[in-house]
Amino acid sequence: MPIQSTKYPTFARAEKVVGRDTLPYRLQAPLSIQAGQKYPLVIGLHGAGERGHDNERTLTWFAPLANDTLRIQYPAFVLIPQCPKERRWCEVDWSLPSHVIPAEPSIPMRVLIELIDDMVKKYPIDSERIYVTGLSMGGFGTFDLLARKPDLFACAVPICGGADTATAERVKHVPMWIFHGALDRVVIPERSRDMVAALRRVCALPQYTEYPNIEHGSWKPTYANPDVWRWMFAQRKR
Repeated sequence: MPIQSTKYPTFARAEKVVGRDTLPYRLQAPLSIQAGQKYPLVIGLHGAGERGHDNERTLTWFAPLANDTLRIQYPAFVLIPQCPKERRWCEVDWSLPSHVIPAEPSIPMRVLIELIDDMVKKYPIDSERIYVTGLSMGGFGTFDLLARKPDLFACAVPICGGADTATAERVKHVPMWIFHGALDRVVIPERSRDMVAALRRVCALPQYTEYPNIEHGSWKPTYANPDVWRWMFAQRKR
């Protein structure tokens, strides 16, 4: 049963247990749930620095989603899972110039996929408006989750992440707005540039924003930009 947090009272704390694996998560519901109405689900994947089991630091960068103005404008369920410290959303080396998507999802990703299924069954969620976004490690996770569940999402917003470019054909129908900092040395901008190019080769039309003077913190201006949320919540599954 979810319980409230004193620091982030709009996000209830809970966890998903599958066998020996536990995935802490936060869930924020719409301010008001109307009978017979369904709402979008936003999934936010944090970066490496927010890993752990405290179920608290995950919300550091997703604070805009707790803003009452945004919640009134875009009523939605918001799911923020927490990856264990020794794991990754996608078990690949972020420093490499490319990677091949693993045959199986990472343990946290496998549990998350089950959790998303739980959410859709339990809450009045609009299956045509499920969105995923993530930063850094979560940007890799966003691309990974999208490739594994390409028919689930209405759109994706990966930030300073990387993808297996061979998955472009699989996900070309999903609207994406991809972000990266041109000065990023933690995850080189070529990781986003290469996926954008791969998507365009298969006739997809991803939006791409590269910040010329920003290093690895490209999620800060992205999540502070109201146009990003406006674009996301306007998307419906094609």
